[in-house]
This record gives sequence, C-alpha cells and structure tokens, in this order.
Amino acid sequence: MKSKVPGLRIKKSNDALVHPDRRFILYWMIAARRTKWNFALQRAIEWAVELQKSLVVFEPLRVDYPWASARFHRFILDGMTHQKEAFADTPVRYYPYVEPSQGAGKGLLATLAAESCVVVTDEFPGFMYPQMIDAASRRIDVLLEEVDGNGLFPLRAVARTFPTAYAFRRELQRQLPEHLADRPTPDPLRRVSLRGRPSIPQAILDRWPAATVSVLGGTLDALPLDRLVSPVDYRGGAAEGEKRLRKFLITKLDNYGRHQTHPETDTTSRLSPYLHFGNVSSHQVLDSLIRREKWTPDLLGKNAAGKRAGWWGMSPGAEAFLDQLVTWRELGYNYSSKRDDNKDFHSLPPWAIETLTVHASDPREYVYSLEQLEMARTHDPLWNAAQTQLRRDGHIHTYLRMLWGKKLLEWTDCPQQALEYMIALNDKYAVDGRDPNSYSGISWVLGRYDRPWGPERPVYGKVRYMSSANTARKMSIQNYIRKYAR
Repeated sequence: MKSKVPGLRIKKSNDALVHPDRRFILYWMIAARRTKWNFALQRAIEWAVELQKSLVVFEPLRVDYPWASARFHRFILDGMTHQKEAFADTPVRYYPYVEPSQGAGKGLLATLAAESCVVVTDEFPGFMYPQMIDAASRRIDVLLEEVDGNGLFPLRAVARTFPTAYAFRRELQRQLPEHLADRPTPDPLRRVSLRGRPSIPQAILDRWPAATVSVLGGTLDALPLDRLVSPVDYRGGAAEGEKRLRKFLITKLDNYGRHQTHPETDTTSRLSPYLHFGNVSSHQVLDSLIRREKWTPDLLGKNAAGKRAGWWGMSPGAEAFLDQLVTWRELGYNYSSKRDDNKDFHSLPPWAIETLTVHASDPREYVYSLEQLEMARTHDPLWNAAQTQLRRDGHIHTYLRMLWGKKLLEWTDCPQQALEYMIALNDKYAVDGRDPNSYSGISWVLGRYDRPWGPERPVYGKVRYMSSANTARKMSIQNYIRKYAR
C-alpha cells in the first residue's frame, strides 16, 4: 500500500495478518489524542481507503492507570469532549469509552479487533503504553501497527542514545532537514472519502456503552480515582491547546529567549500538558512558527555545529523555544525509545553515579519525609512555593523545577531516595508528568545530559549545584512566593 506516512514511523507490533473481509479499520487512539496533524489517524484513513472499509476511532479511558486522579481524568475527558465534536460531521465512527469501574473494559479491545481488518495505534515510548501495546499485540489475531507521531525527528532515525543535549543537537542538525518535509496532513478528515459510518455490533455497545456527552463532561464522583489531586483550572483538549499556542506566539514568543527563566514574568508556553496528552503535535507547533516567522527551509544553517541558537534561521525567541521543543523534549523520547531504565538510578552517567555514591553518606542539614515535602512543609519559602504550585496548578515554572529537584537531593537520605521522591511527586501532581521528557528533566538533576562541575561539594559531589539564595539574587521571586504562600 502506498502511504504518505514515512516508513520510519510505522512499526509492526505483531505478525498477524490483515483481514480484508471484516467490518472496519480500527484506530486505537491512546496517546495522540487529536484529529489534526496525526500520523496514526492518517495511516488508519489510508487503510480504510485501500480496503474500502469504514473507520472506527476507539478512544478508551481506564480508571486503574498509575496515579489515576480527578486531575488527569478531567484533562483527558475535556479532550474527549472536543474529539466527539470534531468527529461529529465526518464519516468516521468515534467510539469513546470511559471505564466505570476497574476491569470493566477488559476484553473490549480484543472484541473490537475481532471485527477489524487492521488495528492502528499510537507509539509512545513511556508510561504504561509499551507494555499495554505488547500485551494487546499477543492477544489479537489481526495486524497491529504502531505509528510514531511523537516529534519532528522519527524515533527510529537513530539507533543510539546521546550523552548530552549538545551531542543530540548536532545529530538533529545533521539529519532533521531530510525529515522536516515529511509532515502529517494538517487535517486528515477534510474531504476524506470513506464508506459510511460503520455499525458496531449492538452486543458490544450493550456491554461497553459509548460515553455520552453527560459522561464526558459530568462529575467524577462515582469513579475510583484519587480526588485529593483535584482538577486544575485550565482545560484539556486540542481546542484548548491550539488557543494556548496562538496566545504564546502572539504575546510571549518575542521575549521567550530573554525572560523564560523568570517566574514572575513567565514567558513559558505552557504547552507541555497538551504535548504530553497528544492534544497538540510538534509538527503543528512548528507549522505555526513557520507561518509566524515567514520561514523557509533555505534559512537552515549549513553546518551541524550543535549550537543552541542560529541554526534554524529564526528570531531569537523562536530559536530558544525550538531548542526546548525539539532538542530537550525529543532527547528524552530518544532515550526512552531505546531503553526502559530512565527512572533507574543506575542509568545515570558513570561519573554521576560515582560522585553521588561517594557523597551519599554526607551529613544533611535538613532531612524531610515524603509527606512533609508533598505538603510543602520545609524551611525554604521558595521551594515551598514551587511545591505548592505543583500541587495546585499541576506544574512548576521551568527554572524552578530544576531548583525543586536539586533541593530534594539535599533534603533526603540518599540520591536514590531523592530520585524516588522526585518521580513520586511529579507523577502524582504534574499534568505533563509520566512522560519521557519529565524523566529526562528529573534525571538531569542528578547529572544526566550534564557534565562534572567544580568545586566538589558535600552531598552534590561534582553534580551541578543550585540554591534558593542564588536564585533570589538572579531574579525577582517575592511576588511568586507571596502568590503561592496563599
């Protein structure tokens, strides 16, 4: 079959056959929760056209995923509400399923697959998805394809990991130009010609009813979720992500390179939750930047020098933003797609393991329990404010997130416990947590993608040092502290 989806982005997850005599093509939407700029949806549509079949988009939401809470459920349900509207006037059958109790959805995917010619799903190198897809690939008797829509650089474009952002950036600058033209169709549903909406057997719908608007937008009280981690005051979904992208480009991008480290000016994009849940695509963000900057590919730098600025040929704010969106974000995805130990202390660079181990028994001036840290009960007002922002808003300002982690290294019994606490707090509260980019940021605190720094210090050893006092000297933080002290 001819496909506009690059072959590098398509992965066969089993050796089962295509069954052209069955009812429909099934797109199992689990990570790229959007209708636009979606390689997997595009691939599923291609299969439907090729086999002259209708298409079902199945988007499930379990209640027993790790760290399941009202916060994450509400964000995902907001997106599903938008999806229902986006698919309404198309020939695609959208089937949202919200599990009412643990285990209620067991068997649904296999039952749908038994009616399917092909199953297409999203490749995502983290959280529970690789194990979930692997289990599904062995349970179903039809071809299962994973499609990589994670970033601008295909996960399989390189076979190795990288020790630093600089090394990865050099590789990007060498290879990325040949992949930039391979973008997903902005709106694959537009003018698509498919057979009429498929009928899902009534026995399936009786056992596993499709979520109605009232379910998607209703109360979460009946669901077995952690309701102490309450919803944030911003909504999820593709429509909200697109609004945030437009606002960032209009009001913040020009100052991004100069002020993104300052919490009181806060010129960060706040796009990471929407990227994490697949509401917004990196290709979509790049396209918006291209149009805003009036950029053309001939402006790309000719030498892969690995420099943070100048290679794209865009404005300083756009260059700084792309380094975060592409280099740093996709560096984490590169690691997670090649290795499954990104949360393991022993996956850190040898120099970091050595120096942290040497200083593991150094006396700590303060040691806090996980409960004290979670409730922001430390002696440090700036750290308490950052932790309160995490608990309340579901994120920490970019610069302060690094400081937040460094202090956990100081205030726990050993570096392994610091890593455990960082992951526990981030995964529980951060809307963009449980993500390859989250774990690369957390492990950076302990030396990954960094180098040895001097002078050697107690507890830190040769790992980069940060302090609240130095932060207060560099930038204004009093209003930030007052805001979150309330």
